[in-house]
Amino acid sequence: MSIRPTVPEKSLTDLSRAALRERVTALGLPRYRADQIFKWVFQKGIRDFDAMTDLPKALRQTLADDGWTIGRVTLERVAVSVDGTRKLVIRLQDGGAVESVLIPMGEGRFTQCLSSQLGCALDCKFCFTGTLGLSRHLTAGEIVDQVLVARGAVPEGAVVDHLVFMGMGEPLHNFDHVVASLGPLTDPDGPGYSPRRITISTSGLVPQIDALGQVAPVNLAISLNATTDEVRERIMPINKRYPIAELIAALRRYPLPPRRKLTVEYVLLGGVNDTDADAQRLGDLLRGLSVRINLIPWNPFQGPGFARPADDRVRAFHQHLDRRGYTVTVRGTKGIDIDAACGQLGERPDAA
Repeated sequence: MSIRPTVPEKSLTDLSRAALRERVTALGLPRYRADQIFKWVFQKGIRDFDAMTDLPKALRQTLADDGWTIGRVTLERVAVSVDGTRKLVIRLQDGGAVESVLIPMGEGRFTQCLSSQLGCALDCKFCFTGTLGLSRHLTAGEIVDQVLVARGAVPEGAVVDHLVFMGMGEPLHNFDHVVASLGPLTDPDGPGYSPRRITISTSGLVPQIDALGQVAPVNLAISLNATTDEVRERIMPINKRYPIAELIAALRRYPLPPRRKLTVEYVLLGGVNDTDADAQRLGDLLRGLSVRINLIPWNPFQGPGFARPADDRVRAFHQHLDRRGYTVTVRGTKGIDIDAACGQLGERPDAA
């Protein structure tokens, strides 16, 4: 797990406000110039130095001459589902492509699903992204760029009011860059998202869960998906390194802010992890934790040999947990017709 991001150019979207101030003051300019640049880039989404009209022309030219750019991604295409979900194909400067999804939540609101890696190393058997392997981490700037370019894909009058790191990649495998992206994303002079409106999902990297709890008061979601180590190791190889007992222990020590819950995601695979006994064990595992459970009937793609569970099996699983007092939701299959649903992200060979 020593993959490093490829950074072919210097992009201002990779800089925190503090780092940008350092660059500007090193040029002998006052710190407030950095704050002006920060607003142009992260709040207004400007991609051209010439549009920064309140900056001296000499400063704009200096930034350009020094090799700085504003972002290094291009919104290549947008696919729109019959249910209003929008899948953004975002081309990276080195030729790779990541996907980000705008999920309609009603009343003109969208949640944006962000990618953190080009591919994924964890090889979860029910996830298409896992079949791609890992090419590289995304930089903090490439993560933030997804939010900035998505502004052009949102319907007029709509807003993106939540961000979820549930796209391509394992966010906590790319820990440093994911955490670095939170700085601009939550800055009042940038997109200005409250940490309460940002969720990071993980397949269960225990040391990084502990570290996240110390540095970022965002929401945490755990992709659990099985109630025995035998099954979880078969569908999620990461369980061999961090088995269920270690993962649950990490959740119990996670410093949860007041009135917040952890989210436990559970992909239901027909005949694999959807029995009454699984529901019973899941309730037992999570006893005493402040959690909401999100059941996700598997979204199919060609190859893995799994089956989507029957609707009555999903209802029975839900009802068992509901009777035990858990908050339980079943995630809808938004975007399934454009391969934008959970577990379907990744560029297909015929689309390259």
